[in-house]
Amino acid sequence: MLDEKNNDMSTAKVEETTAMTNQEVKADAEKVTVDTVENVKKVDVETDVTKVVETIDDAEIVAVDEQQESVAEIADVESSEKVVAAHVTAIDEIEKKVAESSEVIEQIEQLEMLDYKSMELEQLVAELTVLVKEKPVLLIKNNVNEIKTAFNKKFGDILSAEKERFLSEGGNEIDFNYANPLKTTYNGLLYDYKVSRDAHYSSVEKELNTNLASRNQVIEELKHLIENADGNTMYKNFRSLQDTWRAIGPVPKATYNDTWKTYHHHVERFYDLLHLNNDLRDLDFKHNLEEKLKLVNKAEELAEHADINFAFKELQVIHKLWKEEVGPVGREHREEVWNRFSAATKKVHDKRHEHFKELRSGYEANVAKKLAVIEEIDAYETTNNRSRSDWQKSIKEIEALRDKFFKCGTVPRSKNEEVWQLFKVATHKFNKAKNSYYKDVKDEQLTNLKKKQALVAQAIALKESDDWENTTNMMKKIQSDWKKVGHVPRKYSDKLWKEFKDACNHYFDQLHQVQDADSKEELGFYEAKKSMLDAIKKAIEEKADINLETIDGYISEWRGLGRVPSDKKYIEGKFNKVIESAAESLDLDKDAVEMLKFKNVIASYIEQKNYRKLDSEQLYVRKKIDECMKEVQQLENNLGFFSNAKDDNPLVINVRKNIEQYKSNAQIWKSKLAYLRTLSYS
Repeated sequence: MLDEKNNDMSTAKVEETTAMTNQEVKADAEKVTVDTVENVKKVDVETDVTKVVETIDDAEIVAVDEQQESVAEIADVESSEKVVAAHVTAIDEIEKKVAESSEVIEQIEQLEMLDYKSMELEQLVAELTVLVKEKPVLLIKNNVNEIKTAFNKKFGDILSAEKERFLSEGGNEIDFNYANPLKTTYNGLLYDYKVSRDAHYSSVEKELNTNLASRNQVIEELKHLIENADGNTMYKNFRSLQDTWRAIGPVPKATYNDTWKTYHHHVERFYDLLHLNNDLRDLDFKHNLEEKLKLVNKAEELAEHADINFAFKELQVIHKLWKEEVGPVGREHREEVWNRFSAATKKVHDKRHEHFKELRSGYEANVAKKLAVIEEIDAYETTNNRSRSDWQKSIKEIEALRDKFFKCGTVPRSKNEEVWQLFKVATHKFNKAKNSYYKDVKDEQLTNLKKKQALVAQAIALKESDDWENTTNMMKKIQSDWKKVGHVPRKYSDKLWKEFKDACNHYFDQLHQVQDADSKEELGFYEAKKSMLDAIKKAIEEKADINLETIDGYISEWRGLGRVPSDKKYIEGKFNKVIESAAESLDLDKDAVEMLKFKNVIASYIEQKNYRKLDSEQLYVRKKIDECMKEVQQLENNLGFFSNAKDDNPLVINVRKNIEQYKSNAQIWKSKLAYLRTLSYS
């Protein structure tokens, strides 16, 4: 009886002690819960991303680690369901806020957002290709959306302009159709992106559900281990289950908290069993201490790391390990280990906070820089621009200012939209003036198109006429009028020129067939020229003293011999080749040699009274001048795409070299045209 009474008293004393301990732990846990939740709630009124992240991280560290140590206290006595419930409430709040802050961090770490609004369609497609083909599908969502917005806006503008042009040329709206290979490529890339994105999410969902099933299996095995405890093997089996649990990947977000709480509930049940065996408990505390010290050392290394963003990201990983994978340590080590870990964490957060503080300071300075550039753009004067080259120069200068604007760096989010709108207004002012000029140019070319179409119609109507005297004068006037009309849209230029040239050539070919009658006199001229040609060839082969005066003498003598029959005119070509060869052998300027050869050819046309050839030659020379100048204009336009390139860029050097070459060629053709205009023939 006495023994039973003593046992009852001991039991009562133990229960009283346990109850008191549970009350103390519960009070501490409730205090932690209240403080932690209050810290988390403060996040709602913060707008700065850095503050959000730091507040959440601090809340997570305090709540999770103090909760973990409190669980260890409970393991020393008895498990308290109410205490666990209190901690779970805190963790629920924290997990929710940590998830939200993680999303904020993920947004910060997205790919760099380029200025897609300023890019042309080709650049947008190129950037989209890089994103879809080379970048992880999860990182490119925002960039893809920005590209879609910019592309659709620019393509819509082009489509509207093409439709307006189509209708202005007399087309019916129902017949309008515009195809662009860039649009086809763009649509294909978007399709590839959506397929990859959907496949990724499907794969992730499948993997998350598989992981959930695996974790539930571990929980069932843990329950079985507790319910069928074997003192010889249960600790080893428990460790094995822990390793399995840690190796399993993430589960669906909606099930994470419930799964985690269920698992830790049964872990605590295991520790309730384990505390009966102090040796096993001490062994577990020792193992946990070793693991936590490793994490502390890593955290302290990160506190000294130069890369702040890297240190912060790695610290999140360490906190996850501290929370989910490493259990409690002995009472005598808890405060020391926690203080070291907390100090290292605080140092990382302080450095990161200071880093963002410096960034924000720089952002304010960037506002002033960008506003200064906007003022330059807004004050840019275009009223003196008269020619295409003037506008090309202005476009290049504005592009330089745009580039300067974007290089000024980031501005505070609160001022970003205001600054951007000011920039858009300033650039719109310039673009409006530029577009007005090019619209006038386009209108002028359309007017020229109608004039040339009328001249083509006249030439076609006259090409079969046999009223040689009157029609010849009319055809020459038509050709003269053609020369006076300016440029037409490039897409019509070649076709229109071919129609006009064919009509003129047809008429003059018939005219010259009538005029070209062979005569004995012309055959005599042929024989004389043949003999002279042989003599010149012999002199060249014998390396006689030939100079410019000698060549001029050959030409004058040759032209003095008179016309040859039409079927013998090939001898003129042979003579021209011999003279050209002789001229090229002289130490003369290239342009001088070219003009000498040209004058020789023209002289042959005059000698033969081949006025059609002279007219045709003049038209040809004008066409070559136009071609050279168009190439110069095109190349100068191309330089606009290299506005950001340095002057020593090989592509820029090559383009400029080609521009000079075409300008040089154009000058030669202009000299030929000037010479033709000095001639008087009829």
